Amino acid sequence: MTPFSLPFPKLSPRQFAWDSAVLFLAVFWLGGSLMLDLVVMPMLFMSGMMTTPGFASAGYSLFEVFNHMELLLSGLILTGVLAMRQAHLDCAVEVSGSRSRWVMMLSIGLVAIALAYAYILTPYMAGIGLALDMPGKIHIIPNTMAWMHGAYWLLETAKVLILGLLLRLCYSDIAAQFSK
Repeated sequence: MTPFSLPFPKLSPRQFAWDSAVLFLAVFWLGGSLMLDLVVMPMLFMSGMMTTPGFASAGYSLFEVFNHMELLLSGLILTGVLAMRQAHLDCAVEVSGSRSRWVMMLSIGLVAIALAYAYILTPYMAGIGLALDMPGKIHIIPNTMAWMHGAYWLLETAKVLILGLLLRLCYSDIAAQFSK
């Protein structure tokens, strides 16, 4: 019987596979975002989330936690990209000038989107939602809320596309390491 072994690249104790870390973080973030957008939000909407009292505080709590997780993930991805840029010995993403700039712009874009979610969209939408939660008021959703939802979905689409491009670039580096 032949022993089975995978040709993993050898890392010294002082090295770290930043491209693998960025790939893992991007997959984790993409999976969480798709779960929230395609499973949790449609279920909340179909269950009548916006017609129940307290929907704004519940929505804010959910998105506040997720937005801070996105801030952490975007910061870690940017850290990984900067680390790959610093020690670009084995990372083809960082050796190529144009690919290096693309990866850097993509990771900065992810940080900008996470900041926009955490400090602009979510607090503003929660403030509008709290006004809708007031007892005795007629619950008419203002046009501003529709505009904010549109901005959210536009940023969410951009985030998924950016994460997809980042995954493609980092995966090509990892695949090249295994084909050596």
